Amino acid sequence: MAAITKKTTIGEVLSRDLQTAKFFTEIGMHCLGCPASQGESIEEACMVHGTDADELVAKLNSFFGE
Repeated sequence: MAAITKKTTIGEVLSRDLQTAKFFTEIGMHCLGCPASQGESIEEACMVHGTDADELVAKLNSFFGE
């Protein structure tokens, strides 16, 4: 599978493994069930929530063993 990037959508990440939701909620993204969030990129979501997209991408890729 392809590595996660800042352009990967939240929906794509969650569809790979729902356990990744914890990484989003840990940084304050509690709107994961909202249809709009599913199409939002990691970069866009982190910008809105004032968090580091690179750090989140690294955590997700580590989780997936990428």
